[in-house]
Amino acid sequence: MAKFGAESTTDQVLEGVNLSGKRVLVTGASAGLGVETARTLAAHGATVVGAARNLDKAKKATEVVRTDAKNGGSLDLVELDLASLRSVRACADALVKAGKPFDVVICNAGVMACPRGKTADGFETQFGTNHLGHFVLVNRIASLMKKGSRLVNLSSAGHRFSDVDLDDPNFEHTPYTEFGAYGRSKTANILFAVEFDRRHKAEGIRATAVHPGGIQTELGRYMTPELRDQMIKNINESNRAAGAPAFQWKTIPQGAATTVWSGFVAPADEVGGLYCEDCHVAELQENPQARGGVRAYALNADHAKALWAKSEEMVGEKF
Repeated sequence: MAKFGAESTTDQVLEGVNLSGKRVLVTGASAGLGVETARTLAAHGATVVGAARNLDKAKKATEVVRTDAKNGGSLDLVELDLASLRSVRACADALVKAGKPFDVVICNAGVMACPRGKTADGFETQFGTNHLGHFVLVNRIASLMKKGSRLVNLSSAGHRFSDVDLDDPNFEHTPYTEFGAYGRSKTANILFAVEFDRRHKAEGIRATAVHPGGIQTELGRYMTPELRDQMIKNINESNRAAGAPAFQWKTIPQGAATTVWSGFVAPADEVGGLYCEDCHVAELQENPQARGGVRAYALNADHAKALWAKSEEMVGEKF
């Protein structure tokens, strides 16, 4: 298998790969990584279903996807607001009713470091959108995932900011911080993949979580320049202490590369139930100064089961 790394792009990772006949769901298909992921998949022949909150915006943003589509590749758009379980359930029910199976489901959409707020259902915005919305969507369409299919959850190195708090998921008793809440939601994305993988492995369905890298996309729209500069300063101080090179932004095609690598190129048994970065499986890393790696709490099987149970309780649905 070809060796890919931090600078590999989507087209390099998928070079020579024919995705004709593959059907893929990509959430957040109206900007950044979601559009690039949809573009490269359709360019290699896949039928892509792009989910987005604002369909007008998504239609304009995905013109490039239709232009680049080859070998029967195509894009359809469906409406999905992850911050509203009513919208999530309506989207999932429509997909199930259509009855067309998926080979890969990519949970790409999300919000980052936003001011304190609540979803339509009263959940803290980042946990509710990034985790609970996807949790309900994926479990409701799991019947469409056939043997050999995969779930790819976009997480982040930001999972290292904080573990999930199952006693206070909505910050009712804990002081709210933008990055603390973001970290919890990104840890939840990994734990969800771990438990989904455990539950569906016997059926030949696998799940993985990925960190795309530092990319300048709309995801950072809530971050002030000061907050962004502070984040990069902190990263560079850690990098210096660890003897690692200075932080560099990735391009969007480099950022989406790990998503397509883990969904279509890497052997399922090598990525199932794990966390990937820079087109490889990340190693466990507890050193706060180190760049890269995954925290043990994000891969803990018992922790993943407990989050699943708490998530079911919060959304009022058993899966």
